Amino acid sequence: MNNKVLIFSAPSGAGKTTIVRHLLDKYPFLEFSVSATSRLPRGEEVNGHDYFFLDKTDFVKRIEAGNFVEYEEVYSGSFYGTLKSEVERIWLAGKIVVFDIDVKGGVNLKKLYGHSALAVFVQPPSINILRERLLARGTDSADTIDKRVAKANEELTFAKYFDRVLVNENLDICLKEAEKLVENFYSEKP
Repeated sequence: MNNKVLIFSAPSGAGKTTIVRHLLDKYPFLEFSVSATSRLPRGEEVNGHDYFFLDKTDFVKRIEAGNFVEYEEVYSGSFYGTLKSEVERIWLAGKIVVFDIDVKGGVNLKKLYGHSALAVFVQPPSINILRERLLARGTDSADTIDKRVAKANEELTFAKYFDRVLVNENLDICLKEAEKLVENFYSEKP
């Protein structure tokens, strides 16, 4: 498989996780890279499936030990990162690594993996629609939603650093576009 990686990044609520889950269900040659985080689980999230939930002290120790491909302090005191062991495990299985990652992490991964990576930025049709989607989730407080929307305004400026931009206005159309991107990337010779 030649160690390819597929990177999906977006502001929170743009729909990247829905797209990634669809692609993982459709293509057996893809495997999800479970990120590590120092934040607490939300809703029904499961350790080792949605994230590796580490306390802040353990996360920092792993940073110091060089265990991460990339990491970022996304919100004050909330770290997210990609464990080297997770990427190696997926490549050993002969699959393409799929990242569902914050925008800065996506840019860092693209720089790291270069032509072996396809970086896709999922963009909401507007900030107002993004706010509505975050409210509809029902998982965050109004204050947290305000912070996510403010952060999204900044994150939208990073779209230019990605190989492709998918505007998620109509989910069915967006999923078809994502499938085409994955199929083309899979068939490319390194």
